Amino acid sequence: MIVGIDLGTTHSLVGMYGDEGPVLFPNALGDYLTPSVVSVDDDGHVIVGQAARDRMVSHPGASVATFKRWMGTPRETRLGTRNFRPEELSALILRSLIADAEAATGQKVTEAVISVPAYFSDAQRKATRAAGELAGIRVERLINEPTAAALAYGLQEKHDGARFLVFDLGGGTFDVSVLEMFDGVVEVHASAGDNFLGGEDFLDVLETAFCAEQQLAVDDLSPQERGQLRRRLELAKRELGAGSEARVEWKRGEQVFDWRIDEERFARLSENLVQRMRTPLERAMRDARLQPTQLDEIVLVGGASRMPLVARLVSRMFGRLPLRHVNPDQAIALGACVAAGLKARDTRLDEVILTDVCPYTLGTKVSRWDENGKEQQGFFAPIIHRNSTVPVSREQVFQPVRDHQTKLTLEVYQGENPMVERNIKLGELDIPLPPKRSVADNAMNVRFTYDINGVLQVEAVLIATQQRYELVLEQNPGVLAPAEIRARLQALENIKIHPRNKQENVAIMARAERLYEEYVVARTQLQQWIAHFRAILESQDDQLIREHRRQFGEAMDALEASV
Repeated sequence: MIVGIDLGTTHSLVGMYGDEGPVLFPNALGDYLTPSVVSVDDDGHVIVGQAARDRMVSHPGASVATFKRWMGTPRETRLGTRNFRPEELSALILRSLIADAEAATGQKVTEAVISVPAYFSDAQRKATRAAGELAGIRVERLINEPTAAALAYGLQEKHDGARFLVFDLGGGTFDVSVLEMFDGVVEVHASAGDNFLGGEDFLDVLETAFCAEQQLAVDDLSPQERGQLRRRLELAKRELGAGSEARVEWKRGEQVFDWRIDEERFARLSENLVQRMRTPLERAMRDARLQPTQLDEIVLVGGASRMPLVARLVSRMFGRLPLRHVNPDQAIALGACVAAGLKARDTRLDEVILTDVCPYTLGTKVSRWDENGKEQQGFFAPIIHRNSTVPVSREQVFQPVRDHQTKLTLEVYQGENPMVERNIKLGELDIPLPPKRSVADNAMNVRFTYDINGVLQVEAVLIATQQRYELVLEQNPGVLAPAEIRARLQALENIKIHPRNKQENVAIMARAERLYEEYVVARTQLQQWIAHFRAILESQDDQLIREHRRQFGEAMDALEASV
C-alpha cells in the first residue's frame, strides 16, 4: 500500500487515496494531527505525538520538537542514553504514522509520497528520503508542499492556462509557489521561501513581548517554566486568529501574571516577520515573470496561515481575498494522498503530470579580473539557475586561469550569492590538464544535469582532446551515507517503542504530569488520580481501563476549564 504523508515541523498527518477520494487516518487518540514531537521515558521507551508534546512541559530535557528545521545537517539530540539525528527523529514520527495507517486499513504500508517545503535544499530532500528508509518504507517521490496543496484544492481540474499561487505558512517553514495548469500538466513556474520562518517564530514574538512587559528574562526561566509559558502563549495566538483579543494567565511560583494583547498590537510586533514573508512572494512573482492580475487563484495553507495578518498581507499585495475553504492543517496531507494515488496509477484519477523546479542556483567557482588586470578570486558562476524546470541540463565553456596549468579543480556550489564563500559547497572534481598548453588550448565544456530525484551530474570535457571527467553528487555534507543508514536502521530496530494500543494510556498519564507541573493548586488531586489510574492499569482489564481513562480525561478537562 502507498500512503501520502505530510511530515510537518509541528504536526504530521497520513492518509491514502481511496474510493471516496483522499482520506486521512486518525492516530491512536482519534486525532488526525500527530504532533511532531519525540520523547524518551525513564525506562528508555520512545514516546511520539501528543504524549511527547505534553512531556515537553514536564520533561523538557528528554523531549524534542521542531527537528524538521535541522534536516540535512549532522546535528544530534541527546534523549535518554543515546543521540538521535534529525533523520532518526523524523523516522520515529513516520513509524507512528505508518502504524496508524496499517491499523486503519489492515494493510501493510510499503511506500509513501512525502511532502517537503518547496524551498528545501538538495541535502534536506535527501535527509527526508533517508528518514523514510529508516522507517522501513520506500520513498520514491517527494512532492513540494505548495504543489500538494494545489492538488488538495483540485486546481489541476481548472481550465488550461490557469495560474495560481500557493502560500504555505506552517509551524516552522514558509514557502510559496506559482503554478500553471495546461494539457494535464501542473507546472511549477517558481518557488521561493524561508526554511526558518513559521508559526514558532510568531510565538517567539509573543514570548519576547510578554517577558519584556512582565520584566522577566527568558534565560532566567527554567525549561519547565518556559514550556508552560509557551503553551499559554500558543493558546493566545490561536485566540487572536479567531478574535480581536487574547488573555494570558500564568503562575510562576507564588507570582501570578495576567497579560492581554489585541490582534492589532500583535500585528505591529510581528512586522519584521511579515516583511520576511513579502520577500519570497516578490521573488516568486519576479521569477515567474507574472503580475498579480495574471493570477487566477491564491491559496492559503498551513496552520499558521489562519492568522489575520497573513490574509491582510496577501490581500494587500494581490488585491483579492485568498481561498481558504480546505482545512489549512490538512490541505498538504490531502494533496499528498492525491499524489500517492497518481503514483499508484489509480484509475479513478485523471493522469496529471507534476513538474518540479530546482529550488537553488547551481554553479562553480571562478576568478574574474578587475579594470587594472588584477585577478579577483572566489566568484560564483551560475550554470543552472533557480526555478529551472527539472530535469534540466545546462552547459558552459570555462578556461584555466593561467597558461601551462597542469590541474584544474572544478568546485560545485549551491546558492544565490555572487561569492562562493556565502554559498554551500556540494563537491569538487579534479581535472588533470595537458602540460605546456595555453589557456585557450585547455578550454573545457562543463555540463550540469539535475534530475527529478535531486541527483546532480557534473561533466567536464576538454575540448581539444575530448577527454571526459564526471562527478555524480548523490550525497551532501551532513547527509547520511548508505552504510550509515543501514547501521542506524539496525539501531532503531532495537529501540523500545510503546505499542500503539497503549498510546492512549501513555498520553493520558503524560497529560496528567503536565497539569501537575502547571497547576500547583491541583497537585494533591492530580496525584490521587494518577495513583488510582496506575492501579487500574495493573488490573490489565481493558474494559475497566477504557472506562477509567474516559473518566480521568473528563476530570482533567474540567480541571483545566476551572483553572
